[in-house]
Amino acid sequence: MDYKELIKGAYDLHVHSAPDVLPRKMDDMDMAERIRNSGMAGYAIKSHFFCTSERAELMHKLNPDVDYVGTLTFNSAVGGINPTAMEMAARSGARLVWFPTCDSEHERANTFNGDPNKKLPFWAKIILDMKEAGIEAPTVNCLDESGELKQNVLDTLDIIAKYNVILTTGHISHEETYKLIPEAAKRGVKNMIITHVTFPTTFYSVEDQKMFASYGAKMEHCYTTWATGKCQWETVVEQIRAVGPENVILSTDLGQPAAVYPDEGMLAWAEKLTAEGFTAEQIRTMMVYNPRKLLGMD
Repeated sequence: MDYKELIKGAYDLHVHSAPDVLPRKMDDMDMAERIRNSGMAGYAIKSHFFCTSERAELMHKLNPDVDYVGTLTFNSAVGGINPTAMEMAARSGARLVWFPTCDSEHERANTFNGDPNKKLPFWAKIILDMKEAGIEAPTVNCLDESGELKQNVLDTLDIIAKYNVILTTGHISHEETYKLIPEAAKRGVKNMIITHVTFPTTFYSVEDQKMFASYGAKMEHCYTTWATGKCQWETVVEQIRAVGPENVILSTDLGQPAAVYPDEGMLAWAEKLTAEGFTAEQIRTMMVYNPRKLLGMD
C-alpha cells in the first residue's frame, strides 16, 4: 500500500520546529519542503515559550502552498494564562492555544520529583539554568485554592471563544481539565483537543475521554508517546478503538534532533494503524478530516 496516499492533505497539529530556544531537527523552511513532498497540507508550529502566529504569517508568504498554523502556549514566558496575550495572539492570526505545558504546576511536580536518576527533558534544563541565574519561571495552575477556575482562565476562555481558536489542554492536571473543558464548552469554545492522552502525566482513561468527547473535544494521540516507550502501542490502539476515530486526531509531537521528521511520523501512524485493521477512511478521519474541522475548514 502507498501510505503516502493516506497522509495526503493531513495536518500535524503538534510540531516543534526551529527557530526555538531548544534544539530542533528542522526549521520552518525545511518543513515547507517536507510538507510539500509528502502531500500533507500543513502543521501547527509549537513553541513552549513564544507565540508563533507572526512567524506563521511570514512563512506562509514565502510558501503559500503550505498551511502554517500559528499558536500560543500559556507558559510563564507569556505571563501564564494571560487574557492580553491571548487577545494579541488571536488578533495576529493564532489558531490554536495550549494551556500550560512545561510551566504547568502539575508537569513541574512530576518532572522535578526528586529522582536523581531521572532523565530530564531539554526544557527542564533551561528552567534549572534560569534558576541558577536567579530568574524564576513561575508555575501555572488553572484552579484557585477552592478548586475553581481562576478569573483569568474564565476571561481567556471568552477570548478563545470569540476568535474561534482551538483550545488544547497542554500538560495540566486531571482536576484542572475536568473543570476547564465543561466551562469552555459552556462559554462557546467549539474546538478543543485533549493533549496526548497516553502521555504519562496526561494519561486519561477511556471513560474520561468519552466524557470529554461529549463536550465536543477531540483526543490527541502523538507518535512520540509510543515511539519513545512512554506508553504501550497496544494501549494506543485500544483507546482509539474504544473512543472511535471520529473523536481522535493523530499528531507527532516531533522536532527532536535525534527523532524522525514529522511527515515520517505521520507515515508511521498510517502504516501501523493499517496493520491493526483500521480502514483508510478511519485513518484519514484522524489525520485529515478532524484537523480540518478543528481549523474551521469543513
